[in-house]
Amino acid sequence: MGMTLKIMDLPQNERPREKLLRYGAETLANNELLAIILRIGSKQENIISLCGRIISECGGLNGLLSSSAEEFMNLKGVGSAKATQLLALIEISKRFRSFKSGEEYKITSPKDIAQYLMEEMRYLKKEYLKLVMLNTKNVIISIKDISIGNLNSSIVHPREVFYEAIKKCSASVVICHNHPSGDPTPSKEDISITIRLKECGKLLGIEVLDHIIIGNGTYTSLKEKGIL
Repeated sequence: MGMTLKIMDLPQNERPREKLLRYGAETLANNELLAIILRIGSKQENIISLCGRIISECGGLNGLLSSSAEEFMNLKGVGSAKATQLLALIEISKRFRSFKSGEEYKITSPKDIAQYLMEEMRYLKKEYLKLVMLNTKNVIISIKDISIGNLNSSIVHPREVFYEAIKKCSASVVICHNHPSGDPTPSKEDISITIRLKECGKLLGIEVLDHIIIGNGTYTSLKEKGIL
């Protein structure tokens, strides 16, 4: 029975850490970058091979970013320690992508909101309805999850939406939800919910500026579509 290839058996300049320091992080493959973070393989498999298999069995980086602890631990060679490392890596990557260096984030177009929430929402496996609350200068005050699950008018209550907006003294709001299919085309229900919320906002003096639907890297603005 042959010995399993270990990282130390690789020529020194081919080991991920040494390669990164010598040639730069951009020269490393995805599995090599992941190997630097997870560090240790198993008796049956070296870390580079294990990381290649993790990425492959998750369905590439997109799949990796939307996997749960349970899904990770179902992979051979991944226990709770590696699963938590992967989840921490995913969370920090999402935070980096939406990191705004603590500055105020002003909304000037639907694209601004879409970009702000895209990385957080594009890989979600359920529909999340978020309320983006703005002050009089169109700066984001707060973002709140209003509902999770298939959007329909029976679960999206205007009182829940506007309760949050009133509590935060919002001047206006933008509604945002994702389509797990990746296609941001609005449904009839999406449109009817938006019109209903728009009417409620008029009565309360809190304008519903837009409803943005997030797909996988794409979005639809109901304002741009002329629905709002």
